[in-house]
Amino acid sequence: MNKQLVLMDHDGGVDDYLATMLLLTMEHIELLGVVVTPADCYVQPAVSATRKIMDLMGFSHIPVAESTVRGINPFPRLYRRDSLIVDHLPILNQKEFINTPLVAQTGQDFMVKVLRAATQPVTIMVTGPLTTVAVALDQAPDIESKIEKIVWMGGALNVPGNVEKSLEAGQDGSAEWNVYWDAVSAARVWQTQIEIIMCPLDLTNNVPVTSDLVQKMGRQRHYPISDLAGQCYALVIPQDYYFWDVLATAYLGQPKFYQLREWETEIITTGVSQGRTKVVTGGRQILAMDQVDKDAFYAYILQQWAR
Repeated sequence: MNKQLVLMDHDGGVDDYLATMLLLTMEHIELLGVVVTPADCYVQPAVSATRKIMDLMGFSHIPVAESTVRGINPFPRLYRRDSLIVDHLPILNQKEFINTPLVAQTGQDFMVKVLRAATQPVTIMVTGPLTTVAVALDQAPDIESKIEKIVWMGGALNVPGNVEKSLEAGQDGSAEWNVYWDAVSAARVWQTQIEIIMCPLDLTNNVPVTSDLVQKMGRQRHYPISDLAGQCYALVIPQDYYFWDVLATAYLGQPKFYQLREWETEIITTGVSQGRTKVVTGGRQILAMDQVDKDAFYAYILQQWAR
């Protein structure tokens, strides 16, 4: 049976690495490459950490590419510095050289190349902003037909966003960060005919990262991947943290855990609601992850990382 072709596009936050790690454990997936979008990170350490993770997990044959796109509203520096911390974790620095290749092309050019060369439609797993996808589509409109679907962690449909009004002046609190970083590019992807499956804050708000779960990862520390996952989550346990990117990515492994719901939506690109994914009658139809078997999800990630 042919494996499902997937191209990963993440933006270097703590849970982006963990989503990549989860994706690499899925035996029915053929990962064609990883693109790092410079949004919730400093991109050089984010690329470095990604390549080290690929080495650690035995996937040094899969190329990594650095996107050079730019957003409109930068992520806070406090968020982005986590990429520096993860890149310096001792478990990722057991050897001097990195084997996983960093391609010479930009991430957006690499995305075009991979999609054009694919022998069957490709799923793009996006755990950051949609900017690299949008730029690739603008550069090569023909690749739209090569994309089977986009599975995306982003948006907030019927709950408040996570762009805090106190930090971002002139915002009404309705925006989610992966949209807000570049709402214009999200709107560009909304103009396509590509199937979009979203994992919005409506669902992730109900699936928190808990101390109990992080400690369970730690008790699997004789498995280096679970140990690394526990270390990464330990960095963020003092704050309210949710299974954003990992929850979205787990859909590719266990779609039976999820219930999807169809919505008609639009992306707001200007004004106080810039970065909002608004439910509107007659809008662009998308599917959103609406419910998940939380216990099954928690058990699944523990099982997958026990290696």
